[in-house]
Amino acid sequence: MAGTKQGLLLTGGGARAAYQVGALKAIAEFYPRNHGSPFKIITGTSAGAINSCAIACYASCFRLGVKKLEYIWNNFHANHVFQCSFNEISRHLLLTFLSKFQSPHMVRQPVSLFNNKPLHQLLDRYLDMRRIDLNIQRQHLDAISITASDYNSGDSVSFFEGNQHLQEWQRARRCGRRTRLNTLHLLASAAIPLVFPCAQIGQDFYGDGSVHQLSPLSPAIHLGAEKLLVIGAEQPPQQLKPGALRQTPSGADIAGHLLDTIFTDTLNSDIERLNRVNETLALTPETQRPASSMKYIELFRLANEHDINAIADECFYELPITIRCLLHAIGVNQHSQSSITSYLMFEQNCTRRLINLGYQDVLKQEQALRQFLNI
Repeated sequence: MAGTKQGLLLTGGGARAAYQVGALKAIAEFYPRNHGSPFKIITGTSAGAINSCAIACYASCFRLGVKKLEYIWNNFHANHVFQCSFNEISRHLLLTFLSKFQSPHMVRQPVSLFNNKPLHQLLDRYLDMRRIDLNIQRQHLDAISITASDYNSGDSVSFFEGNQHLQEWQRARRCGRRTRLNTLHLLASAAIPLVFPCAQIGQDFYGDGSVHQLSPLSPAIHLGAEKLLVIGAEQPPQQLKPGALRQTPSGADIAGHLLDTIFTDTLNSDIERLNRVNETLALTPETQRPASSMKYIELFRLANEHDINAIADECFYELPITIRCLLHAIGVNQHSQSSITSYLMFEQNCTRRLINLGYQDVLKQEQALRQFLNI
């Protein structure tokens, strides 16, 4: 339908989000070189929030934004995201340990396995967040939302920047809050629990947006999206081969399972809920529909079907030796069943492979996607 506001949702997943870049690269090629973003509402969580902001910063030229994003992911190394040297890691872990003995009246260092200061510097260098407001003023973009989890209240908070007609919202354990976005919001949204430190915004501390995110589709719908493209980067379910020996899961396996749950399960449930609402509305004549805010939302989900864990395992020895030793200490190695490695594999050989997979997956569904995007 012409004039329908198209929304884009990019989910979390650490290094797995390179898959989204490949998908966006293929979609950008559907449009002329200087075409603006086809997505007027952009929402993101965790690593998907960083990709979302990059697209929003260049909403006036969609292909340019994707090209800059691809350049970063094509040349990624772990030391661009977190400190990797022996001295830096030792100092960080020592300060984290000593902070337990500080007075409760002092601001303590956030507990985390890694220090993500390099990521902060990378975002400051490549993302000019002031461009978002300019793109909104020039009507290249209606709104962008970045979701983070408030550790103080337990709420899922969607920080959004958008046109003046948009209103804040409050629902059970989730809310939308108008603000001027900056890199702190991105660091908060991408702060995987215990892996990266939480970020302080105002008086509260925030962590990864996938935590407590009961309704991942909600921010885009509140901001006015009438159709929604969802690009995920989850690990597809693996079927145990017949006769294979079932092993007792290690602590690393359980931790990886918990991360997969955080990043995937609520999205699946929310999509099921949206489909039920759509089916109900389709069966109900417009004159008999309840006077509520419910509306039909067309949705297209592009989900990864490749074994990202296996790709990450193949690239395991490309991680700095200090990171490999730290992972070994918590029970993660090249042949473990844990998916933790795939979240931390910020190495260019892995990210380039994921970019290519996302690109090829879009091309396989090109006709359906073109129809969805009205191209």
